[in-house]
Amino acid sequence: MLPTVNTLEQRDSGQYDAQAEAVAGGLPAAERSHARVVQAIESSTPGGLQGSALARLEGRHRAMGGNALRAAVLGANDGLVSNLSLVMGVAGAAVAEKTILLTGLAGLVAGACSMAMGEWLSVNSSRELYQKQIEIEKSELEQAPEEEIEEIALIYEAKGLPRPQAEALARQMMANKDTALDTLVREELGIDPDELGGSAWTAAVSSFLLFSVGAIFPVAPFLFLGGRAAVIASLIASGAALAAIGAGTSLFTGRSVGFSAFRQLLIGYAAAAITYAIGMLAGVTLGG
Repeated sequence: MLPTVNTLEQRDSGQYDAQAEAVAGGLPAAERSHARVVQAIESSTPGGLQGSALARLEGRHRAMGGNALRAAVLGANDGLVSNLSLVMGVAGAAVAEKTILLTGLAGLVAGACSMAMGEWLSVNSSRELYQKQIEIEKSELEQAPEEEIEEIALIYEAKGLPRPQAEALARQMMANKDTALDTLVREELGIDPDELGGSAWTAAVSSFLLFSVGAIFPVAPFLFLGGRAAVIASLIASGAALAAIGAGTSLFTGRSVGFSAFRQLLIGYAAAAITYAIGMLAGVTLGG
């Protein structure tokens, strides 16, 4: 059947291209994605592909091609924009270069630590929430098995199985409580029990490093230069990093590299200009 299904998918992959409502809802891209998946399955081994392989083809795998790439780009962007704004704000107050440097380094360390601790707490809190939900589901399986059988039957009935078959499958699953729990956790709660948020320490260290990488660009020029030259060099280095990050965001937003880079530059420099102006105003006011 696969060659037939593949032929139909390839033929119909562009059927939504001319429908405005479908385009607004992203259906053309979804249809082409389905067509690629079916074509890959049809051309693979007779046994088909595993779920992890399908996820990679659909662009949903949690590797550097998906969510991890997004997290890396956004983490570095947070460090860059926040520390650039901090450095420019202090520079606007016309303080000594050493003060600007110390402020920038303090902002780097403080921001990176804050990001790391926040990420650690977030991952752990998510895991604890998932574990609590799984324990509640496990308790319900023990205390009200008939109700859980009904839930499993409804799940598979919603997937298209006739009611008698769905109920028979549910009762068969209940013969093995682990299988029933796994099904309910995945289908009812939407939780993958094998991946409860990943490693909190890995997330924390990654956040610390990514924030630091972005935050170092506005500070580095003040290690070697002074005065207006250091400020200009900081803006140039940060601008190059902003453009690179903007180009990186285009990998998962679908926008052109030029547009994404320009937008990132505009946002970063706007934030820096605002804090520089506030710094100048504060410097004049406090300086008398």
